[in-house]
Amino acid sequence: MNKLQKVVSVLVLIALCALPLSAAGVQEQTKTGGTLNVYSIMPEKYATKIFEEFTKDTGITVNFVRLSSGEALARIIAEKANPQVDALWGGPADTYEAGVLEGVFDTYVPAEADKIPAQFKSANGYWTGIGVIPLTFMSNAAFLKEKGLKAPTSWYDLLDPAYRNSLQMADARTSGTATERIYSLVKVMGEDEAFAYQKKLHQNIQLYTKGGAGGAMPVATGQAGAGIFYIVDALDIQQQGYDLVISYPKEGVTYGVEASGIIKGAKNLQSAKALMDWASSKRLGEVMVANLINYIPTRPDVTVTNPALDMSQVKLLEADIAWKGENRTRLVERWVADVIQQ
Repeated sequence: MNKLQKVVSVLVLIALCALPLSAAGVQEQTKTGGTLNVYSIMPEKYATKIFEEFTKDTGITVNFVRLSSGEALARIIAEKANPQVDALWGGPADTYEAGVLEGVFDTYVPAEADKIPAQFKSANGYWTGIGVIPLTFMSNAAFLKEKGLKAPTSWYDLLDPAYRNSLQMADARTSGTATERIYSLVKVMGEDEAFAYQKKLHQNIQLYTKGGAGGAMPVATGQAGAGIFYIVDALDIQQQGYDLVISYPKEGVTYGVEASGIIKGAKNLQSAKALMDWASSKRLGEVMVANLINYIPTRPDVTVTNPALDMSQVKLLEADIAWKGENRTRLVERWVADVIQQ
C-alpha cells in the first residue's frame, strides 16, 4: 500500500460503524451574523445543505452561485479587479492552484487547519481541503448484461467496441472531474500514450457533459452505458435506487481534493474567514456524513459510515496538486487539440 492509500484509508478506517451526529461532536461557534457571497463548484444539492448548517451555527447568510470548475476560475480571474464573491467553495484543489498562479486567492490558515493532513491543504494557506474524492467507473447494470460485459476493471476495457456511442463523461474545458481523468491517465500511461488513448476513447463517447456529474443520471436511466465520475457523484446516484455497478481500474486512479478558499479582495472578509474556520472543524465532516454527502472528510477524526468509501483495496495514484495546477491549462488545451479536434 503506497503513502496515499495509507492516508486515505486512515480517513475511513477510524470507523465504518455508524455513530450519530451529536452535540458532543459539534464545535460551538459564536453567531456573528453577516453575509457571504460564494461561487460553489460543489453541486447545488450538497452546497445548499452544508450552507444551511453553516448559517445555523454562525448566523451568516450565504448567497451562492453554482458553477463548474472551469467556469468559476474563469469568472474569478475576469473579476480580479473587482471581486464579486468572497470565497470559492468545493471543486478540485488544482483549480485553486491554477488560481494562485493568477493571484486571485488570499492566504488564510483556518482555526483547525492543524487537524487536517498536510497533503489536503495548501502549504501557503491559499486553500483548505474539505473532502477526498477518487475517480471511479460507473456502469448501468442492464447495459452490461445486454452487452455481455463485466464491469470495467481496466482503463483499456473502455476501448471495447461494445461501448461505441455509449459513454458519457465530462468536458475538460469546464469540468474538474474531466481534468482529473486526464491526470489519472497521464500518471498511468505517460502523457503521450494518455493522449493517444483518449483519441481512441473518443470513438466510444456519446457526449461530453459540461459538469462532472452531468452524465451520471443518463447512465443511471440507461441513456448511456457507463462513464467516469468522482465517487461522490456515483454514490449519490446509486443511493437513489438505480441499478449501477461501481468499479475501479486496476492500473489505478488519482483523486481530487475538494477545497475551499478566500478570494483576494473579498468584501466580506470576516465572514469568509468564519466559513474557512467552520470548514476546518469536525462539524463540516459530520454534516456531510449525516446528509449522505459522500466525500471522504479530510479530518481523520470524523467517523465515516459508508463502506463504499473504504479505499484500502483501490490503487490510488499520487499526483501532486501543485503539478496539477501548473499543468491544468496546458493539458486541457492539448485535450481540445488532440482529442476533440482530431
